[in-house]
Amino acid sequence: MGFMGIRSLVLALLLVFAGGGVGTASAQAAGLKKGFYKKICPQAEDIAQKVVWGRVAGNRELAAKFLRMFFHDCFVRGCDASVLLDSSPGNTAEKDALPNLSLAGFDVIDEVKAALERACPGVVSCADIVALAARDSVSFQYKRNLWEVETGRRDGTASSDQQALDNIPTPSSTFDILLSNFSSKGLGLQDLVVLSGGHTIGVGHCNLFSSRLFNFTGKNNPSDIDPALNPPYAKFLQGQCRRNLQDPNDNTTVVPMDPGSSLSFDNHYFVNLKAHQGMFTSDATLLTNGRAANIVDKLQDPGVFFDTFKNSIKRMGQIGVLTGANGQIRKKCNVIN
Repeated sequence: MGFMGIRSLVLALLLVFAGGGVGTASAQAAGLKKGFYKKICPQAEDIAQKVVWGRVAGNRELAAKFLRMFFHDCFVRGCDASVLLDSSPGNTAEKDALPNLSLAGFDVIDEVKAALERACPGVVSCADIVALAARDSVSFQYKRNLWEVETGRRDGTASSDQQALDNIPTPSSTFDILLSNFSSKGLGLQDLVVLSGGHTIGVGHCNLFSSRLFNFTGKNNPSDIDPALNPPYAKFLQGQCRRNLQDPNDNTTVVPMDPGSSLSFDNHYFVNLKAHQGMFTSDATLLTNGRAANIVDKLQDPGVFFDTFKNSIKRMGQIGVLTGANGQIRKKCNVIN
């Protein structure tokens, strides 16, 4: 076999390992590259990082908010900042869809955009700002970049609440639904498991998982819990979410997704998951598939987690991107030009 044949075989094996294939996110990413703004706005990434780090220093919860914002943006219409657009008469935008009502940090994105417009008017897209804010906010605790962000995205001109409802995975999703959802975005099994590790930071609203804690089988037994939950952990959650027993619609009570480590981006999520302490059904379901469970085992090694996370989030950042002459560079992130 010649050099080109060997190279093709190696590439094919890498795609299989990554869960990729024809039509993957990588195949959509033409036009993205590291350092896209190096010549046209050399300080772009430094300006963005300075603003984000300054705000995260005063509110460590922003890291989880921006990571989630990036995920929710990319899974609807691709990574095009459609999640930032405001609703208008006759159109309800993504940010007003139920899964996005708990998003936060839009004011920080606007602050970054304003700073970049002063430095380089009309150059840096809001879509790239969302990608950079996710990386920079999560990296703040380590004072170094945890992953590389390819830039060169352009901004979309449409946003739909219904598309958000149709595309963003729910906390009650089963394994097959999650895998299908990720596959439709060009992401594979490994990406699904690895990116679920984002739940190592942030909080969960009780109303999104309290059905696992009270009367799980519907036999009118309030102490009946989901058997997939570790009993002591379930009891802890019951204590935190007691209000939801009286009012299942209470959407204000929250619990750290990674108790004791909810502000630290690390691999502890997978340690919890292995101990049957996954908060959502969409977490616990990763243990119901043999291949996914094997990946969970490997990700209990911190080095493996960080190495695989930077690869998976890079692939996620390539979903459906607009580059070249497509889309626009918004002057303000919440409205199209």
